[in-house]
Amino acid sequence: MTTFEELYKRLVQDTLDGTESTGSITDYDPHHLDCLLNPKKYAPVLKIGNCNCPPDHPSACSESCIFNAIAPNKDGGITIDKDLCVGCYACIDNCKSEKLTASRDVLPALNAVRTAKGPAYALIAPAFLGQFSKEVTPGKLRTAFKKLGFSGMIEVALFADILTLKEALEFDKNINTETDYQLTSCCCPMWIGMIRRVYNELMPHVPGAVSPMIASGRTIKFLYPNAVTIFIGPCIAKKAEAREKDIADAVDYVLTFQEIHDVFEAAGIDPSKMEESEKDHSSRAGRIYARTGGVSEAVQKTVKRLNPNRKITVRTMQADGVPACKEMMNHLRSGETNANFFEGMGCVGGCVGGPKVMIDKEEGRKHVMEYGDAAPYPTPIDNPYVIELLHRLGFDTVESLLEHSDIFTRDF
Repeated sequence: MTTFEELYKRLVQDTLDGTESTGSITDYDPHHLDCLLNPKKYAPVLKIGNCNCPPDHPSACSESCIFNAIAPNKDGGITIDKDLCVGCYACIDNCKSEKLTASRDVLPALNAVRTAKGPAYALIAPAFLGQFSKEVTPGKLRTAFKKLGFSGMIEVALFADILTLKEALEFDKNINTETDYQLTSCCCPMWIGMIRRVYNELMPHVPGAVSPMIASGRTIKFLYPNAVTIFIGPCIAKKAEAREKDIADAVDYVLTFQEIHDVFEAAGIDPSKMEESEKDHSSRAGRIYARTGGVSEAVQKTVKRLNPNRKITVRTMQADGVPACKEMMNHLRSGETNANFFEGMGCVGGCVGGPKVMIDKEEGRKHVMEYGDAAPYPTPIDNPYVIELLHRLGFDTVESLLEHSDIFTRDF
């Protein structure tokens, strides 16, 4: 019987070659095929076989899920609720039978690029530096995406700039006493999911903002209504985020770094050997979002840049990994901290420690910091490209980001 991984790689190759799917494959599981052809029917975590966990760990996967997305079924196995699963990857890490795997969106995503009625854009997460070898610059990666049929590549760090500016404005407006505090609303869908479902009473402290991924997708759709938008990043939680009903208008498909690496390999494309292309224009603030503490540092410096004489400064606290995030939230609940800005990241190390990165998180952090240090602008308010883009989107002033907008605002 052809395994799920073997079927996946064969179908990716067939799709790139333009041959009929499953043409010469006869011994595959129809459920596996449906998962690959119709990923949006399923949760970001797929069950690809019957459980045979050892007696001492019969419920390791369900016990690891803080979102109650996994439940036993009448057949003695498990069922994954696609509306509750946020793709945090904990169940995959804890599955003793190795019968759980991450969803793959490659086949419908490639088909969407091929049949697009408008431009097709690859939206690349800030953690991308170094993921495809040290020699792969942003310009070379952009050329590699164009060889796959994309119209271009957009660095989501530019939209992290805009969301940094929005969060800094929110802080400057709302945090005016020593007991006020703000929870970051940017970046990590696991963090937001945990607040919404486990610590819901703290939601009033979360500004109504979308993530940089959603902001980038909505902006492209606003400027090019027929565009196809495909986000590429290190985690599968973004797959769940892109499907949430109130923001599903932004990103058509989400691929991981591992998935796009598989596509490059099957297509015979080596990004390190591509020609350079033009670069995007994000500031240091947006580029460092990919590591733990990056959002906090970005907001802290931007608030200072906006209001240098502010009496109540940004006092940050960060946590990475689900246990540490829960511990931080419990400290906040019990009043055991004097911080007024809290940042949580679902993965240890931040996005550079995501489950689908291609390199070690410490190496990834190093690349992110080097890229941040190379940015020509320290904060979003110094970045003329941020201001220009806001004007194109109808924002007359940066302060107008505090008003409700169909692009950057979310009603939690």
